[in-house]
Amino acid sequence: MSQRRVLQVFEQYQNARTQFVQMVAELATRPQNIETLQNAGVVSLLRPLLLDVVPTIQQTAALALGRLANYNDDLAEAIVKGDILPQLVYSMAEQNRFYKKASAFVLRAVGKHSPQLAQAVVDCGALDTLVICLEDFDPGVKEAVAGALKNIARHNAELSQAVVDAGAVPLLVLCIQEPEIALKGAAASALSEIAKHSPELAQTVVDAGAIAHLAQMILNPDANLKHQVLSALSQIAKHSVDLAEMVVEAEIFPVVLTCLKDEDEFVKKNASTLIREIAKHTPELSQLIVNTGGVAAMIDCIGSCKGNTRLPGIMMLGYVAAHSENLAMAVIISKGVPQLALCLSEEPEHHIKAASAWALGQIGRHTPEHAKAVAVSNILPVLLSLYMSGDTSEDLQIKSKKAMKSVLQKCTYLPALEPLLYEAPPNILKHVVGQFSKVLPHDSKARQLFVTSGGLKKIQEIKAEPGSLLQEYINSINECYPEEIVRYYSPGYSEILLQRIENYQPSTK
Repeated sequence: MSQRRVLQVFEQYQNARTQFVQMVAELATRPQNIETLQNAGVVSLLRPLLLDVVPTIQQTAALALGRLANYNDDLAEAIVKGDILPQLVYSMAEQNRFYKKASAFVLRAVGKHSPQLAQAVVDCGALDTLVICLEDFDPGVKEAVAGALKNIARHNAELSQAVVDAGAVPLLVLCIQEPEIALKGAAASALSEIAKHSPELAQTVVDAGAIAHLAQMILNPDANLKHQVLSALSQIAKHSVDLAEMVVEAEIFPVVLTCLKDEDEFVKKNASTLIREIAKHTPELSQLIVNTGGVAAMIDCIGSCKGNTRLPGIMMLGYVAAHSENLAMAVIISKGVPQLALCLSEEPEHHIKAASAWALGQIGRHTPEHAKAVAVSNILPVLLSLYMSGDTSEDLQIKSKKAMKSVLQKCTYLPALEPLLYEAPPNILKHVVGQFSKVLPHDSKARQLFVTSGGLKKIQEIKAEPGSLLQEYINSINECYPEEIVRYYSPGYSEILLQRIENYQPSTK
């Protein structure tokens, strides 16, 4: 056999391997093919090709494995059990940038599914190699590595700490200063996932100088980068007053408010989340947000979007209002109550309704003036309806009840309370009647209106336990009126009068 014939055999074999990995990589992009590939034992067939003498075959095999691992945790587990990860990690240090990118993609895909799979990536010694690759000259390699580190860190504090201990944070901070947008975003996302678990991990990110660089990118025109940067700042700010103050000191206000008007829903939501995480800590931080126009901007933002994008903004208004009377009044003056009332009525999701109810309760609980601002928006009947409905979640029922009680206990605006006399169950009714018993003794006009509106008649119809708080409130109201008026509106009194008329014998003088 001639030399040419011999070489032709090897050439055919190489072409077959090349064609195989390319086809598998292509087939793995379509979900409908995954089960068939899995049943055909594709993972064990790809494994030896990672060590192929032809670099493109190695890279394509790694790419195919990454796509398979990305699809579900069963395939990711098969890759772990097939002892493929140590092989990838070992080769990463030796191979070119294409292989490094493909290998990082596999590690990222395996690590995303569960803490156990992410731990398997750590256990095979991947972190040290990944961190070395963060210093690679190729931005695509660094981006792929940042994605892998993000997916390891996202699961829990222990895995995040492992990423920190490997020395990743300072290099990720260097990556957010690189010119490539995709690399900046991947690094910001990784820092966000590291910072989210604990104040200590967030402090590690801060100590590496991340805040200043992240803050500078808030107005970057790339929407994807913006929402990753805002997320990272939120995850830092949420843990403590000190960390929130550090974020504020990077002069993110009023710049961040422009993100509330962004066309991208993720940017809006993450900007709202960042402002919420700052507002929740102290009255001083909330006041700073008010002073920069943050409350009005947030109310506009809530009005311009729907669903879960609204949620952090709704909660932010609740946190601001919870701190003090003045801050709650700032929300009222900026017309926050009608906007929250709209969310309470029109949002189909129960958790958003519950957040709206909670926020309204925080606004109305301070003084009669605050309670009136909530009550005049016709919110109390809506809260009562949500509390009494059998179709609402338990959380929504609890929050509706708490908000209603918070407002009722301060509300002295009787026209808003009167409809509840006819609909409220006994546990709510006692708070409603209690408010009437406080106001009527001191307001003659209110006493007259209470009679003409039918309120006094309704009070006489309430069946209260003798000696109960509700009975005491009813007695206090009745004492505001002449005895004959109370009798006149008591149930059965008209029958007594008719009986008296019937029995009455006129004088026959």
